[in-house]
Amino acid sequence: MSVRCSIIIRCYNEAAPLPRLLYGISKQSMRDYEIIAVDSGSTDDTLRILAAHGVKILSLAPEAFSFGRSCNLGARAARGEFLVFVSAHAYPVYQTWLDSLLAPFADPAVAVTYGKQRGNHLSSYSERQIFRAWYPSHDQTDQEHPFCNNANSAIRRDVWQTLGFDESLTGLEDLDFARRAVLGGRRVAYSAAAEVIHVHEERPATVRNRYRREAIAYRRMYPEARLTLWDFCRLYAGNVANDCRSAWSEKILSRHVRNILVFRLMQFWGAYRGSRQTEPVSDLLKKRFYYPAAPAPRPVKQAPPMPEGRVPYPERFDEKYTL
Repeated sequence: MSVRCSIIIRCYNEAAPLPRLLYGISKQSMRDYEIIAVDSGSTDDTLRILAAHGVKILSLAPEAFSFGRSCNLGARAARGEFLVFVSAHAYPVYQTWLDSLLAPFADPAVAVTYGKQRGNHLSSYSERQIFRAWYPSHDQTDQEHPFCNNANSAIRRDVWQTLGFDESLTGLEDLDFARRAVLGGRRVAYSAAAEVIHVHEERPATVRNRYRREAIAYRRMYPEARLTLWDFCRLYAGNVANDCRSAWSEKILSRHVRNILVFRLMQFWGAYRGSRQTEPVSDLLKKRFYYPAAPAPRPVKQAPPMPEGRVPYPERFDEKYTL
């Protein structure tokens, strides 16, 4: 029996954030879904939490893990017309998250949708700035580039059956999928109302490695695209300056200046290590990933109103809830 969408969650030791995500899903106004978790060797309470809530669990050996392989494993087990990917350490803001994420599929040309991401008080200040730059407050129904992000996205299952995810990439399997869909004449749409809070609590070395592997994957897709040492210096200085200006205007610079300096250093050192080339390529994408966001201009178009039904998250998650 098919369902409208299959929600696929990639898990590895996610016992702390997972209950909030599952609770947020349980409060969605759209109920025609199934949940599939792809676990790659959790040793904490992740599996117990998933089993207690009746989530279908698929196992992937840690040594066999890649982001693309994990997505493909979940997709092969899915019954939904649409495949929804959400990070285990993200949670929806609104009860209409699923409705908003799937709404662009009313256009048959749309193959991929993705939604807004924001951080919370646990997030690095610089990462919150990245989210603001990458995920605006207005919809984009026909992008000029294939940017998307599998922390909060959806794809048509029939398009996945044709394209699949590249299991050999070290990251950016979502962008690669969208790029190939666009090359095939399909479109990518962004829904600002499909908002999640995405929380990374990462050590500096983890930030560096994340951006390094993404730069390696980006170079696989665009072989000419590499950062020079000058790019590293310029991008680091520009992003630090913008972050500090924003934090100063919010009167919180003293609390965040050290974190800004360290996070941006790890981001661009990782990107530099993974990508070295002087010739620019795909400027729109490179700007989206690496270039500092200018101070927010007056909006060109009025942002659509956000949904009113926020998910009523409790202080603690002591009880099981119906998914």
